[in-house]
Amino acid sequence: MSHVPPRRFGSLAAAMVTPMTESGEVDVTSAQRLAGKLVDEGCDAILLSGTTGESPTTHQPEKNDLTDAVREAVGNRAFILCGACSNDTAHAVRIAEGAQEHGADGILVVSPYYNRPSQEGLRAHVHAVANATDLPIMLYDIPGRTGIAFSDATLDVLAQHPRIRAVKDSTGDIETGVERMHRTGLEYYSGDDGLNFAWMTGGASGFISVVAHIASTHYRRMIELLDGDRVWEARELSYSLRPLVHAIMGGGQGAVLAKYALWLQGVIDSPAVRLPMVGISDAEVSALRRAMSRAGLV
Repeated sequence: MSHVPPRRFGSLAAAMVTPMTESGEVDVTSAQRLAGKLVDEGCDAILLSGTTGESPTTHQPEKNDLTDAVREAVGNRAFILCGACSNDTAHAVRIAEGAQEHGADGILVVSPYYNRPSQEGLRAHVHAVANATDLPIMLYDIPGRTGIAFSDATLDVLAQHPRIRAVKDSTGDIETGVERMHRTGLEYYSGDDGLNFAWMTGGASGFISVVAHIASTHYRRMIELLDGDRVWEARELSYSLRPLVHAIMGGGQGAVLAKYALWLQGVIDSPAVRLPMVGISDAEVSALRRAMSRAGLV
């Protein structure tokens, strides 16, 4: 008999881009169209205002408007997780409070980047955000971007908080993650599309994906296969997606490539991003189109 892990935050979430107009305004209409597409194609959760959503360069009123719009578009068909990601604790608290006021179901909290506090400071930061709302909290461990990792001791302490229930892990260290998953009882979610299959076979509850913008149906099928103990078929499906994962994530700017992929599909009206992000060259667009064509996605 197959065993399905707990999934308080869903099993397949897209780390949704924030569509923008050519003039740089948040494109709410495209955001609603995109959110509806993601849910229709298999996502049972959507992450708004994460790094892929250009959270460092979108402002609180825009984040709130985006949450309102996506909630209106998908209703209760998907769990809406909102990033409260800032290296200023007071700012992160305000973002979390705004997310709850505008209909979020959960909050994602990243370690404070650049100022890189001590582990004691990291714990205090997370507790402040967790205590600001009544929503369940997912931690985001991505030391490659933030410069600070969650230590074992910190995770053990944070796991005792009644609302801290999960971790999005982008450390690349599955062995340690599986150990932490078992020790703390926290749900774990893959934060790296190239490792989704490996994380799931290690007991993760699901994954938060960038490539799901255009491959949600494939990832939903992979989860169904794994839930049914059809591991070999899931492995082959995962392997078939590797060229697409490399095309979108291989350059390290998944937010940019995901927007271009959606633009090529006609889902969003523009691939515009905000500085310091910039667009890609015509040659890169052509390479992305070829990868998508080989996968039957454009």
